[in-house]
Amino acid sequence: MTRLIELDKEKYENFQKESPKSHFLQSYYWGEFSKAKKNLTPYYMGLVDEKDNVLGTCLLLEKKLPLSYSYFYSPRGFVIDYSNEELIKDMTEKVLDFIKTKKAIFLKIDPDIIRKAYNYNNEEVNQKLDADKVYNILKGIGFKHLGFTKNFETMQPRYTFRIDMENQTLEEIYEHFSKTTKQRIQKAIKLGTEVAIGNIDDIDTFYKLMMITESRKDFVSYDKDYYKTQYEILSKNDMAKLFLGKINTTKIINNLEKELDDVKIKKEKLGEATSKSAKNKLKEIEKTTEKINNELTKYKEAKEKYGETITLNAHMIIKYNNKAWVLYAGNHNILTESYANYNTYYEHIKYAYENDIKIYDQFGTIGDLSKDNPRLGLHEFKKKFGGDYVEFLGEFDYITNKFMYFVFTKLVPLYRKLIRNRSKKVINNEVKRYK
Repeated sequence: MTRLIELDKEKYENFQKESPKSHFLQSYYWGEFSKAKKNLTPYYMGLVDEKDNVLGTCLLLEKKLPLSYSYFYSPRGFVIDYSNEELIKDMTEKVLDFIKTKKAIFLKIDPDIIRKAYNYNNEEVNQKLDADKVYNILKGIGFKHLGFTKNFETMQPRYTFRIDMENQTLEEIYEHFSKTTKQRIQKAIKLGTEVAIGNIDDIDTFYKLMMITESRKDFVSYDKDYYKTQYEILSKNDMAKLFLGKINTTKIINNLEKELDDVKIKKEKLGEATSKSAKNKLKEIEKTTEKINNELTKYKEAKEKYGETITLNAHMIIKYNNKAWVLYAGNHNILTESYANYNTYYEHIKYAYENDIKIYDQFGTIGDLSKDNPRLGLHEFKKKFGGDYVEFLGEFDYITNKFMYFVFTKLVPLYRKLIRNRSKKVINNEVKRYK
């Protein structure tokens, strides 16, 4: 006989540490953050047997709705052995019994189950778990699958890139980077870009870079306090790390001026170019000289405007148990030719490997690879680091109140869209009046 009970922090986290399905979104600390900044009520549930041995856990996040209704979301949950069909059914049944006491209209889950994965050579990677079998079990229980979406329509990304750090050396991981990625990392190192691990005092810089990134990409960010609270809660439990990609403009200017001197010496050695070979070499030297001078101008202007030290990238990495996720990446829109961003990625990949991380997850890409997809550039960038291209099983809803589910998922979005359109018309009319 099993029971679903609320677990204390220690018992809940102890099970998470032992489970291969653990995820930072199922951690006790993500529940704390969700309560603090997402207006959600966390429940740390455990399925236990007669002797109170924990068989599975799930973080349930309750969202309060009007008229005392609610819905529940278990991000990347449940944390159970998905090869055990009876356990899946038992966990679902007990969770449904619990949420019904809270007037829940539905339960949403999106388990950390890989449907398909392809390595850097586009070869399919065999999975230990039969995802199709799990899919059929969940559907058979009564879950509604929300489709094999291709972009970012779901609560969590349905596609990502993951680097297997358990079965590769760091050298092998690096070798799987694309040729251009390796060249750009080496250029960044040669220029003297630096990567440092930040702290709470760097949240302002991180936030500014996230805003710059938001201004040129199609996604909605959060306010500074959101990031600050998240970092405070997760970092005190050694889960959040800020990686800052920096340049020292004085150092780079000196390096470039030295390069320019070396090129001048080569040019002087050539003397008067008479042969075809010498003329070709002279043309290459002139191109190199022009390129270096252009870079010098950019870095001198940047030094005058931003100062000697400029932080170009700020990435927040979340690590939990033996996994790590690149949760956020904020990047400046200047001096991209320094490739500091590439070096920042390389440094937190090395950090993850050296800290016994087994799975390094870039946390989100697309499944629609059509040329007109505005997020294709993001996909191609992440692909360059040689991880497995992973597709998850997707979202499932278990509906406990069909009418209210219809109202919440169909009518409310239509109403909100109508209000937005009306507001736009009103604003446009007001603008016309004052033209």
